[in-house]
Amino acid sequence: MPRSLRSAGLAAAVAAALALSGCGTTEDPAAPNDDPATGGEPITVTDARGVEVTLDGPATRVAGTEWNVIEHLVSLGVMPVGASDIEGFTTWDSAEKLDDTVTDIGTRGEPSIDTLARLDLDLVLVTDDLVEGAIEQIEKTTPVIVVPGGDTADNIGQMFENLDLIATVTGTEDRADEIRAEFDDAIADGAAAVEAAGATGDKVAFSDAWVDAGSVSVRPYAKGSLVSDVLEAIGLENAWPMEGDPVYGLAQTDVEGLTALGDVHFWYMANDTMGDPYVDELAGNAIWESLPFVTEGKVDRFPDSIWMFGGPGSMQQIIDAAVAALN
Repeated sequence: MPRSLRSAGLAAAVAAALALSGCGTTEDPAAPNDDPATGGEPITVTDARGVEVTLDGPATRVAGTEWNVIEHLVSLGVMPVGASDIEGFTTWDSAEKLDDTVTDIGTRGEPSIDTLARLDLDLVLVTDDLVEGAIEQIEKTTPVIVVPGGDTADNIGQMFENLDLIATVTGTEDRADEIRAEFDDAIADGAAAVEAAGATGDKVAFSDAWVDAGSVSVRPYAKGSLVSDVLEAIGLENAWPMEGDPVYGLAQTDVEGLTALGDVHFWYMANDTMGDPYVDELAGNAIWESLPFVTEGKVDRFPDSIWMFGGPGSMQQIIDAAVAALN
């Protein structure tokens, strides 16, 4: 399922999850490129590599290799010219919609250099998860800005740093300010709803899972993950005892590892296109069926197509799903 990946081992796990199983505001964003900025003063920013990138003016023809930057672009009113794995984006990220003008540029980790070169782009936005040498190849024809995939020290803060950088280079700073205000309102509303449900301080374990060689592999969203940061911001507590990776806060365990959780709300993501390992594989499993949160009916699957590594829109969907699960 997901992704936002990271070390080679984590990337492999994510790829398996995506292959096997897998906030948005309800308002429409400003119409993409209704009045695209043209010309203007040069724009210089420093990206995640510490590299200064200078553009002649706001970028209007932009491609993105990761789904978080694609979501950011559309939310800012900039429809990307190219995006990686459009089918996957459509399956996993419902916070924003791509129109039929967008060209598929290949996989997120290894985009088609030839396709990118043909698109007459002002800019390509990437995270640091591309195959070795890809950034250098893209830069032969098009400026590249690298943004961090995440940061467990403050994943909400990193999400907005990425959004603001993209807004700077596309001339959409005003819309970025609106998005931040919408997100702050959603956090406040979510916290009020959690309090009204009498759930402030409740422990939550959020995960996704996939089947590998007949066994269910569980991926906890440990403390510091983006989803965890959002749930904590509305008054809930992360129950996972293990530490995740330093970028995305993702860990790994199995069904036996769930016995360490105790009495918690157990929430998870799955997708109908990939199946639901907790339902499809664990029915009748003695360990699973003896877990306190299973016996007490505190297991909830979140709606399909919420991208756990996305932007403010996706995180608002996480808030909505959490509040619904508590009521």
